[in-house]
Amino acid sequence: MRKHPPIETGSLWSNRQRDAHPLHEVSYRACFKPALAAYFIDRFTSPGDTVLDPFMGRGTTLLEAALRGRRAAGGDANPLGEMLVSPRLSPPPLADVAIWLSRFDWDRGIQTPAELLTFYHPETLRRICLLREAFLGKHLDPVESWVRMVALNRLTGHSPGFFSVRTLPPNQAISLAAQRALNARHNLNPPLRDVAALILKKSRSLLRHPLPTSMTPSAHHTLWTGHAEMPGPLAEGSVTLAVTSPPFLNVVDYRRDNWLRCWFAGIESEAVPHCSGSICSWETMLTAALAEMRRCLRSCGHAAVEVGEVRRGSIRLEDHVIACGQSAGLVPIRILIHSHAFTKTSRCWGIANNQAGTNTHRVVLFQKQ
Repeated sequence: MRKHPPIETGSLWSNRQRDAHPLHEVSYRACFKPALAAYFIDRFTSPGDTVLDPFMGRGTTLLEAALRGRRAAGGDANPLGEMLVSPRLSPPPLADVAIWLSRFDWDRGIQTPAELLTFYHPETLRRICLLREAFLGKHLDPVESWVRMVALNRLTGHSPGFFSVRTLPPNQAISLAAQRALNARHNLNPPLRDVAALILKKSRSLLRHPLPTSMTPSAHHTLWTGHAEMPGPLAEGSVTLAVTSPPFLNVVDYRRDNWLRCWFAGIESEAVPHCSGSICSWETMLTAALAEMRRCLRSCGHAAVEVGEVRRGSIRLEDHVIACGQSAGLVPIRILIHSHAFTKTSRCWGIANNQAGTNTHRVVLFQKQ
């Protein structure tokens, strides 16, 4: 009978919203706080080591690793991942961003999709479409990649800091029909937004703290677009630590939530994966992903796999993660259950603390032996 690893519980890392470098402040569904990644990076790696996340999402693990002087390696099946992560691993000077925005031709005419007037003032939409056209199908320099990343983050949101009329929090875009209903219910009309000014404002916020002198140069990082269960570009035994969070079954629909970001980035929606709700299919995918992680890990290297509560805690995904890891040849050495209070985002949904959603981070720590 397989032995169950010991369990450690409590408040193991910081719960504070902004207790990290501001470069992390790019919204994405189902992302964990940088403090979680830092907890494992500090304990199991040294400067210069490689840290892997094959489900990188917005790149929390990779950015935290780079900020702490480690080499970042990561991939994601969603092409948005590289667009959101790469520019923040080597940010351009704010002055260069300001110059680019001031020199961009904002006055040209361009055809715009009428249906998006549900979200945007006509003039705002014209400027968004000009940016989109400037980036599609082209090799972008570091400043252009940065501007695209910030624009992707500013497309929709619930405050005047975004391009859109008031809508849901910025980590997802609701459907056109849902936004029309929201506009009608609250008598909302998309206001004129200064696209360039908002991009510069967000850039200033992301870069408001100096980068640590120990931050690993971008040339030492490895990013790719691809499924975690498929062989990646890393050499066998080249990784010291993996910190990752696979999809929680089909709890988050990344294809639906990112439809507007995909439109702006020129990504076909079918290119964005949708995870099955079947435990059996999920286990097959995760076992293969953990086997690839094991191949990349050096001897005695560690992998921390985070899963949240699913279906109001009726499914204990950590038990399934343990089984998948063992099938992949990894040894589970500990389960860490970190409890936390909800942040302000939960209140946007009218959810009381500890009543629904993800109330704990549940991490299975493996070792390659």
